[in-house]
Amino acid sequence: MSAVATGFDLGLDRAPAVLVLEDGRTFRGDAYGATGQTVGEAVFNTGMSGYQETLTDPSYHRQVVVMTAPHVGNTGMNDEDDESGRIWVAGYVVRDPALRPSNWRSQRSLEDALVEQGVVGISGIDTRALTRHLRERGAMRVGIFSGKQSERSAAELVATVQEAPLMKGAALAAEVSTDEAYVVPAVGERRFTVAALDLGIKAMTPTLMAQHGIEVHVLPATATIDDIRGVGEHGPDGVFFSNGPGDPATADAEVAVLRQVLDARIPFFGICFGNQLLGRALGFGTYKLKYGHRGINQPVLDRTTGKVEVTAHNHGFAVDAPTDREVTAPADADGTAYGRVKVSHVCLNDDVVEGLECLDLPAYSVQYHPEAAAGPHDAAYLFDRFVELMSNNEKGSGA
Repeated sequence: MSAVATGFDLGLDRAPAVLVLEDGRTFRGDAYGATGQTVGEAVFNTGMSGYQETLTDPSYHRQVVVMTAPHVGNTGMNDEDDESGRIWVAGYVVRDPALRPSNWRSQRSLEDALVEQGVVGISGIDTRALTRHLRERGAMRVGIFSGKQSERSAAELVATVQEAPLMKGAALAAEVSTDEAYVVPAVGERRFTVAALDLGIKAMTPTLMAQHGIEVHVLPATATIDDIRGVGEHGPDGVFFSNGPGDPATADAEVAVLRQVLDARIPFFGICFGNQLLGRALGFGTYKLKYGHRGINQPVLDRTTGKVEVTAHNHGFAVDAPTDREVTAPADADGTAYGRVKVSHVCLNDDVVEGLECLDLPAYSVQYHPEAAAGPHDAAYLFDRFVELMSNNEKGSGA
């Protein structure tokens, strides 16, 4: 293990590092994790816990995550809490890394995991100032340069950052999706079978569905309607579209498949990216938020019940739909109309659309994460709602 990887434990000096934003703002600190260089979109996460789930969430692909909590790494890393098979963040920014992990479940330090997977990070910078800058100027491209890379001229570093691809217009779901279909069996008696399109799915999603008696067939992002219809003995009881990275405006193929699901009246549930794709399938647009929602403390109003939920978010895009009234979804190019739609959930911080519900189709979605492993669990009932939707559809079909 290099001195960089264990500098805090050994009391050794760390390599210098510099964080450079595309507008030229610079923060100097110490290397954390692997040394070298990385670029991506700078975003901040306000969660006080759950950093392991954040790091392994495929939705963070090509993003450099800034943790607003000042002290990170104190619970280490374990083999149970990963949301996928690897760390997906492009870079990691913390203020005060833990000197050493202290938790009965810890199996390695956070920094060891970053080094092992080649994730370049920086520590010892004013993350509060960086977060305020991103809130004022908006999410932007950023680079972290450590060791020899940090010695390059400021002009070179800014140019490297400005050459990085933008998140707007990026099609990334296929880059994080599974290559092969797999099955997560139901816990106990199998009640339903669901086809889940992996657009960047988190492991906790099929786990929670399985606990509801659902056998989950996870399919690649490139799955067709025939692939979906081939799930189960007589086709799936429901279809799920997962969270995932990138710009929903690029997902034309996935939207076309979703419209075929809606045409077939198969019960549908979508989370995050899946919510944005349902919005597009229904004829709404999407847009990029200034700096997005990323954390586990976002207040959302469920308009159906009037309850306020504290929820987990990770999204930089949103659906452009009216929040003040029900609307009739415009017909698609083939003349198919999907009936009445309402915005079922809104964020109380900024009125962003956080959920859609079709009133004439068995379909709904939410923009946030009811499966949040690090909590909170206020929205876990949404999986019960999916079960109810499939049960009602089964009864309605005379099955």
